[in-house]
Amino acid sequence: MKNSAIFLDRDGVINVDKDYVYRIEDLEFYKGSIETLKKLQERGFLLFIVTNQSGIGRGYYKEEDYLNLKKEIHKRLEKNGIKIQEEVYCPHHPEINCDCRKPSSKMINDLIKKYDIDKESSYMIGDKTSDIKAGQGAGIKTILVKTGKAGKDRKYDVKADYECEDLLSVSSLIHY
Repeated sequence: MKNSAIFLDRDGVINVDKDYVYRIEDLEFYKGSIETLKKLQERGFLLFIVTNQSGIGRGYYKEEDYLNLKKEIHKRLEKNGIKIQEEVYCPHHPEINCDCRKPSSKMINDLIKKYDIDKESSYMIGDKTSDIKAGQGAGIKTILVKTGKAGKDRKYDVKADYECEDLLSVSSLIHY
């Protein structure tokens, strides 16, 4: 039997986007995000984080800084009984035109293949049009949350399958 999954952007969805979040002291989870992740996990979804981290490629912070924050996020989530199956990231500057940076669906597609994910029962949750485009490219349902950038970047002409105020309101939408 295939697995159902929730793919999440990080900054602006799970935690407050403070423009290039890489320091542990800047980590602030949105109200209800931890409870929502726990509920989704209890409903049988595997949880993945799929994030662009162009601050590395731009030289704003080092990859080590990102990895330290990633470790801290996972530690705090694990304290609450939440397991992130895997977190993948693109460290490249947007002008590199790599194949992993969202809106490319490569990071999601790689996880779908690796974890035998059922696309029909899986979702991508993001706050930017690049997140929605990546989810659509992978053939999964998409949810735009109105936290973070709230889709106002308008970089790509896409419409999410669903829109929610925040991650907390997603749990009433998704049932497995």
